[in-house]
Amino acid sequence: MTALIPVDFAATDIDAIKDLEGRLAIFVPPAGTLDTTAKRVNRLTRGSIARAVNSETFEKLEDGGTLVLSFPVNIPAEAVIIVKVARRPTVSEARKAGAALIKAGGKSKITALCGNLRRAEEVAYGASLRAYEYTDQKTAEHTAHDGLGLMVNAPDDVKAAFDGLDALAEGVFFTRDLVNMPANVLTTTEFAKQLSDLEKLGLKVEVLEEKDLEKLGMGSLLCVGQGSDSPSKVVVMQWEGGAKDEKPFAFVGKGVVFDTGGISLKPAGGMEDMTMDMGGAGVVAGVMKALAMRKAKANVVGLVGLVENMPSGNAVRPGDVVTSMKGDTIEVINTDAEGRLVLADVLWYAQERFEPLGMINLATLTGAIIIGLGHENAGVFSNSDPLSNAFLKAASVEDEGAWRMPMGKAYDDQLKSRIADMKNVGGRPAGSITAAQFLQRFVKPETPWIHLDIAGVASVKSPTDFAPKGATGWGVRALNRLIADNFEGE
Repeated sequence: MTALIPVDFAATDIDAIKDLEGRLAIFVPPAGTLDTTAKRVNRLTRGSIARAVNSETFEKLEDGGTLVLSFPVNIPAEAVIIVKVARRPTVSEARKAGAALIKAGGKSKITALCGNLRRAEEVAYGASLRAYEYTDQKTAEHTAHDGLGLMVNAPDDVKAAFDGLDALAEGVFFTRDLVNMPANVLTTTEFAKQLSDLEKLGLKVEVLEEKDLEKLGMGSLLCVGQGSDSPSKVVVMQWEGGAKDEKPFAFVGKGVVFDTGGISLKPAGGMEDMTMDMGGAGVVAGVMKALAMRKAKANVVGLVGLVENMPSGNAVRPGDVVTSMKGDTIEVINTDAEGRLVLADVLWYAQERFEPLGMINLATLTGAIIIGLGHENAGVFSNSDPLSNAFLKAASVEDEGAWRMPMGKAYDDQLKSRIADMKNVGGRPAGSITAAQFLQRFVKPETPWIHLDIAGVASVKSPTDFAPKGATGWGVRALNRLIADNFEGE
C-alpha cells in the first residue's frame, strides 16, 4: 500500500540555512515582502531571491504558484522554490501551496522555511496528498520521496495540528489505492480481506457471505454477481467512538470490483476503466480508516456491497424480475444499471439493523452525472435539506466539488414496470435523477439521506490540485469533516 512521504518538524534555525542540501522552499506573499528566513536566503544567494520576486515572472504567477531557482549560488541546495502565498493563508490556500511545492520539488528532500507562516500544518497536508503515487504493479525499482521538513517557529504545536491531518491523508491514500487496483488483484475476496485488516485500528469488521445474504433476502444485490466466479459479499465496519447508547451515522458504498455491464455488455473502448466502479466502497473504506486512526468521537458504521458484474450462462438477464430485501420486486431492464441493485439491499439492511441518525451512500452510478457536471462536481441527491446543507458546507471547506441535484415524484413515472413493482432504469432523460429516485424507494421516510453520484470525480484522466491522474480519493475529506463538525461529542 502507498505510504505517506516522511514529514518532520524542526525549530527555525537561521544559521543552519546555509548548510541545507536538497531543495529549499520559501513563502512570499503577492506583495513580494520577504520574511526573516527569505531575507537570509536572499543574502546567502547574493540577492537572487529579491531579483526573482521583483520580476514580471513572479508578478504573473497565480496565488499558490511556484518559481524555481535551480543551483543557486553560494549554498549547497540544488534549488530554491519560491511559493507565492499570503502570509496568513486560508486552509485552501495553504494546502494548495503545499501541493504546488511537491509538484515543483520532485522527489528530493525539501526543507520548507515556514517561520511564522500561518497554517504550516496545512501546507504539509497538501504536500502529502499531492505526493501520492500508485506503483504496486510496476516492476521497476520505485524511488521514494526523500521527505519534507518544515522549519517553523513552534514545531511542537504544528506537529500536533498535523497529526489528525496525517490520519486523514492515510484514509485518502487507502481509497486511492483501492480504486487504482486492477480487478484481478482487487477481487471481492481481496477487498473484504483489506477491510478486515482494519480491525487492527479498532474497527469491528464483519463479512457477510453469499449464504448470509440469501438468508437476508438480498435478491437484488445477489443477482448482480451471479454471473461471476467471485463471490458477492457485504462488509460491515463499525467505529464506536461515541456514546454507547447513541445510534450511528451510516455510510454505504457500491463496490462493483469490475463492471462489464453483464449481458447488457459495455463497448470495449474504455472498459478497462471499470476497475474504478467500486469507488463508492473505496471512499467508505477510506473514511472509516481515517475515523479510526484519528479516534473520532462518534459512532459510525460503513457498509459496502462487493460484487463483480460479468456475463455468463448464469448471469442475470434483461427482463428478469428479482426480489429485494425490502420485499419490492424489480424488473431488470438493463444489467448495466447494476449499482442501484446492489445499493438497494445494503441501504435497507443498514436501516433495519442500525436505525442510523443519517445515511449517505456513494456510487459511481451514472454516466449521466458526468454529462451534467463533468469531472468537477459530484451529484448530490437528498431527502433532507439540513443534512444536504451540512454536507455541502463540509465539501466546500475541503475543496471537494459537489452540486445538489433535483428530485421529485414526477420522475417516478419513468420507473413504472408492467410486470413488477419497478424497473431498474428509467430511460435516458434525467438518468442520474431517476437512479436517485430508485434508491430513495429503499430509504425510510424518517431517515435523513444523501445519495452521492461520484462517477465523474472518483478517477480522472488529468492531475488535480491534490492528486495525480487516476484515483482522487474524492469524498474522504468531506465526509470526515461532516462527522467532525456535526456528529462528534466533546
